[in-house]
Amino acid sequence: MKLQVPKNIAEIIPYPPGKPMDELEREYGVTNAIKLASNENPWGPSPKAVEAVRDQLVNLHRYPDGSNYYLAQALSHWTTADPEEIVLGNGSNEVIEFLVKALVSPGDEVITSHPSFLMYQKFVQVRGGKNLVLDLKGMHHDLDAIIEHVTPKTRLIFIDNPNNPTGTFIGKAAFDDFVRKLPETVVVVLDEAYVDFVDKDQQIDIFSYIRNSEGLPGLVSMRTFSKAFGLAGLRVGFGLMHRDLADMLHRVRQPFNINLLGQIGAMAALNDTDHYEYTLRETEKGLQWLSEQVAELGCKPYPSHTNFFLIDVKGDATNLYEAMLHKGVIVRSMKAYGYPQFIRITVGTAAENQRFVHALAECLKELAYV
Repeated sequence: MKLQVPKNIAEIIPYPPGKPMDELEREYGVTNAIKLASNENPWGPSPKAVEAVRDQLVNLHRYPDGSNYYLAQALSHWTTADPEEIVLGNGSNEVIEFLVKALVSPGDEVITSHPSFLMYQKFVQVRGGKNLVLDLKGMHHDLDAIIEHVTPKTRLIFIDNPNNPTGTFIGKAAFDDFVRKLPETVVVVLDEAYVDFVDKDQQIDIFSYIRNSEGLPGLVSMRTFSKAFGLAGLRVGFGLMHRDLADMLHRVRQPFNINLLGQIGAMAALNDTDHYEYTLRETEKGLQWLSEQVAELGCKPYPSHTNFFLIDVKGDATNLYEAMLHKGVIVRSMKAYGYPQFIRITVGTAAENQRFVHALAECLKELAYV
């Protein structure tokens, strides 16, 4: 076989998936491992979502609603967006793909930051676009540098807010100043996967830009059911944007892109505000406790507006990651992100947090980091 593959495709480095929990347990000879590496909801999905999904299992022979009508209506009520301002995706990843497909042609430029979500750049590379990747400044998006790099070829600017992996957040005033310095021809994409964990009074009012767009760049807010709602396994995300832009994205969206169980589970999760609020309260409580414990061990925790945070472990992060694996605790080394002494951990349940702190104390001592 002689494949004729375009250079932009052949040069893509595949997204590095983590190994299944069972496989890691087998390799490292541990049982009952805990996973604090993927920013998942440790309290699981809403019981109402589980029940709703279970009730729909007998209907798996039917196609899902191709228009996502009822889920869009439910999201309209939750977000105050009009249904025409909502585009649903198979995870917010797919909304990223829609944006790149609809707006980027070969040779067009897209600005992203490093470190941030890797898939922004991969979708652009698939389309033959040009990635301009700018380093964070003090763990924050360098908004001034982004503005300086905008050219007539710039189509999209991706900003994860809060940022993953640093957990930093752009405030209202800084964002407003940034947006008003950009040309109308650019679309700014705020990836707000973790915005649920941000204080309500600090969150950017995306609709003040979407509905008053004269003289401003296009604005998109991307959201997900994977984090605060605990539905990562169902892969449901959505974008909020001007209806004209939404119309363009629907032109590249495949029918039935949200499966039946995803639609049903997401609608039920929106109706369980008790579970949602419980997740936010417990995350805040766990984040504060973990930060205090980590500091007492001699490491440096970094403030975060999310359900995860960075820790400077004062030594090689990958060695610590390996040592933690042997104790059945899975964390994320930040060495590949340019932070060789940092790990990132997700806030877990109280029991998981305690186990993490105990394992971290042992590993730090074994490795003589602090």
